[in-house]
Amino acid sequence: MRTTVKPGQGTEQAGVLRTRGGLSLRLDRRGLVVGLVLLALALAAGVALIGSGDYPLTPAEVIAALTGGGDAGQTFIVQDLRLPRVLVGLLVGAAFGIAGAVFQTVSRNPLGSPDVLGFAQGSSVGALVAIVYFQAGTVAVAAGAVVGGLATGLAIFLLAWQRGIHGYRFVLVGIGASAMLYAMVLYLMTKANIVEATRATTWMTGSLNGRDWDQVWPLAAVCAVCLPLVLLNGRALRMLEMGDDAAYALGVRVDRVRVLVLLAAVVLVAAATAAAGPISFVALTAPQLARRLTRSPGTNLLPAALMGSLLLVAADWASQRLFGADQLPVGVLTGVLGGGYLLWLLATERKAGRV
Repeated sequence: MRTTVKPGQGTEQAGVLRTRGGLSLRLDRRGLVVGLVLLALALAAGVALIGSGDYPLTPAEVIAALTGGGDAGQTFIVQDLRLPRVLVGLLVGAAFGIAGAVFQTVSRNPLGSPDVLGFAQGSSVGALVAIVYFQAGTVAVAAGAVVGGLATGLAIFLLAWQRGIHGYRFVLVGIGASAMLYAMVLYLMTKANIVEATRATTWMTGSLNGRDWDQVWPLAAVCAVCLPLVLLNGRALRMLEMGDDAAYALGVRVDRVRVLVLLAAVVLVAAATAAAGPISFVALTAPQLARRLTRSPGTNLLPAALMGSLLLVAADWASQRLFGADQLPVGVLTGVLGGGYLLWLLATERKAGRV
C-alpha cells in the first residue's frame, strides 16, 4: 500500500514522498532496510579485516585509531597499512556489484556478468601485455588493465550493435569475445619468462594484498563519477526490463540509456580489475543475492553495490583467517564459492525452463 506524504507530515508508513516542487520519491521500505543492514555488515566486516593480521586489534582499538584516538603505532598500522586494503575491497566490491546488476538488467539474463561476457578477460589481456612485453610496473599494469577492459567493451558494443544493443545478441557476442580473450591470455602466458609468468599468475588470481593509497584514490574517483551516473538511470533501467517498446512508450530514450549505463559499468569493471585483479563471480552473485533479499524484481542497484562490498571484504577476511598460515588470495575463495553458486543458478534456471 502506498501512502502519499505531504511536506511536514513525515510518517514512517510512507511509500511515496512528494515535495512542493513536484518531486516524488518512491520508498521501498524492505529495500531500504536491506540496504542499511548490508551497509552495516560491510562496515563491520571492514573493521574486522583491519583488526586482523600479525598484530591483531580489537574493534574498539580499530575505531579509536580511525578517529585519531589510538597510539602512534596503532594509528600507523590502521591508517597507513590496513585501511587502504579495506577501502579498495569495499570500492572494488561495489563496482563489481553494480556493474553486474547493469549487465544482468540489460541482457535480461541472470548469467550476464563481466566474468561471463569477456570484460574481465579483456582487462587481463591488457595487463598481461604490459607485463610480458613492457615489463611494466604496478601503475602501468593497472593502466594496461583499464585500456584492455575499455577496448573490449568498445569491440563488444560495435559487434553487438544492430539498430541498438539487445540482450540476446549482446550476451552471445560477449561469450564469444570471452573465449577469444581467454585464448589470448594463454598465448601471452606462453610468451612470458618464469618471473613474468609468476607475476602474471599472481595478478590474474585477484588479490587485495599490498594495496595502498595509490590504488584507493583513482578507484574512488571512478566510483564517484560512475556510481551516481548509474543510480540516476535506475528508473529508466527498471523500465527497460519491461521491454524496449514499453520503455519507449513511457518516454525512455532506450538506446541512449543502455549505452550510457553500459559504458559506466565497463569503466567500473576496468577500474576495479586494475585495482585488485580479475576477482571472479562477485559481479555475478551480488545482484542475485541482493534481489533475493529485497524480494524486488527491479534492478536493485544500490543493494547490489552494498552486497558486492560485503562479499568481497568478508571473503578477504575469511581467506586470511580460515586457512592458517596459508593465506589465500581473495580471488581463489570467491572463485570456489562463486563456482558453486553458478552451478546452483544453472540448475535453478534449468528447472524453471529458462535455459
